[in-house]
Amino acid sequence: GKKSLRQRVVGELKHYYDGFHLLWTDTKVAARMVWRLLHGQVLTRRERRRLLRTCADLFRLVPFLVFVIVPFMEFLLPVFLKLFPEMLPSTFETESKKEEKQKKKLNAKLELAKFLRETIVEMAKRNKADTG
Repeated sequence: GKKSLRQRVVGELKHYYDGFHLLWTDTKVAARMVWRLLHGQVLTRRERRRLLRTCADLFRLVPFLVFVIVPFMEFLLPVFLKLFPEMLPSTFETESKKEEKQKKKLNAKLELAKFLRETIVEMAKRNKADTG
């Protein structure tokens, strides 16, 4: 069924709260990683990727906060997200957006695998023709 206006507003507020909470948690973890880096420890690849993602999210947060702070500007947020899809910090993405990104990546990988397979088959035919 269709949600009432109150349910949609409460859902959006919960979504923003969860996003800010996740960003705060990621920021605390990233600060610990920076502390470890400054004291000469080496980060794993996973930790390094998380640190880079968190730093990028913090830089994306500045324009996003303008939409949250300025009254009634949140109505323009969908327009700007359509124009600049990577503007939103990763902690604010919905599950459907994450699934959509994963599908795009998978399709790109499948296309690359198909191209490589066709290239190998073509090379095998050429080698067979050269030796035969």
